Amino acid sequence: MFEFDQYLGFLAFLTILTIGFWLMIFLLTFVIPYWIGGSFIERMKEIREAKKAKRQEA
Repeated sequence: MFEFDQYLGFLAFLTILTIGFWLMIFLLTFVIPYWIGGSFIERMKEIREAKKAKRQEA
């Protein structure tokens, strides 16, 4: 059926596939929402500071 080197290649393929799958799950559920949330909070701070500076000018 399988030679030993084919078996090792198949295991390497499954390992890489599994690592890629879990990496995508991690990125989609944690990293990307964290990135988007942080950029949104920073943008809100910039808008708030701009309004504050505009009020102080007038």
